[in-house]
Amino acid sequence: MRVLITGMTGFVGSHLADYLLDKGDVEVYGIVRWRSQKENIEHLEGKVKLFECDIKDMTSVHDVVKSVKPERIFHLAAQSFVPASWNAPAETLSTNIIGELNIFESVRQIGLDTIIHIAGSSEEYGLVKPDEIPITENNPLRPLSPYGVSKVAQDLLGYQYFKSYGMRIIRTRAFNHTGPRRGEVFVCSTFAKQIAEIEKGIKEPVLLVGNLEAERDFTDVRDVVKAYWLAAEKCEPGEIYNISSGNPRTIQSVLDTLLSFTDVKVEVKKDPARMRPSDVPILKGDSSKFREKTGWKPEIPFEQTLKDTLEYWRERL
Repeated sequence: MRVLITGMTGFVGSHLADYLLDKGDVEVYGIVRWRSQKENIEHLEGKVKLFECDIKDMTSVHDVVKSVKPERIFHLAAQSFVPASWNAPAETLSTNIIGELNIFESVRQIGLDTIIHIAGSSEEYGLVKPDEIPITENNPLRPLSPYGVSKVAQDLLGYQYFKSYGMRIIRTRAFNHTGPRRGEVFVCSTFAKQIAEIEKGIKEPVLLVGNLEAERDFTDVRDVVKAYWLAAEKCEPGEIYNISSGNPRTIQSVLDTLLSFTDVKVEVKKDPARMRPSDVPILKGDSSKFREKTGWKPEIPFEQTLKDTLEYWRERL
């Protein structure tokens, strides 16, 4: 089976490539930006075929899709850092919406019957009221960031192309996921990196944090990529599925767990730059629809996820 992953050098894309290669019966192709950092996939050299491509460029995307003729596409390329979407809203909207549109149009114009998985986000739900928890797929969408708005647009564009053209588009909304290779700007990873830097004497023993009261529903990325594969295998085109652990935890508890893995003593200091203009207080997903359809459940304990993330940074520094 020929599978195309957009954004393969990214956090999730690299783990999905690992998972597919382990299956042994998949030819893996990836779209990468010429300027992307490729350290996440250095270990995949010779095992995958890469295409340099700007997903905002229709001609470039069309050429790749025509060359590969993929039976499945996992569309993961995106501007995915929520705070950056306030600083660069136009770039976020353009990359996420136009990039996806180019994927759809390429598949449609070439006439392929490709299964396309769209990686949505719990950020689409945005402002969630206390009586709406846990969050189901039917919850109103009230995004609180340009990133959230861009993911709502991707989500609905997928539905429109399914209805208008009968394309086999499967939409998921994954809640927070983390693990090794997560970019250093994301909360679990930035805590782990700072701890590793303090351990090695690279940084003074002050750990900078943002909002520690927020509650997030974390799943290990290695469980999430299995969910994405199962979505393409078993889920219904046009439908929407939450992917979540269903166990929210405060960012404070994440920090406490990571600090329990080290002997260094640190001062925890709030950094105004890490505070968002508007923040979602709690995210707790109800993924029963997805679980019933696929039999999926998270298997990696969150403490192991955090240990592996810390070890990743200890090895890198």
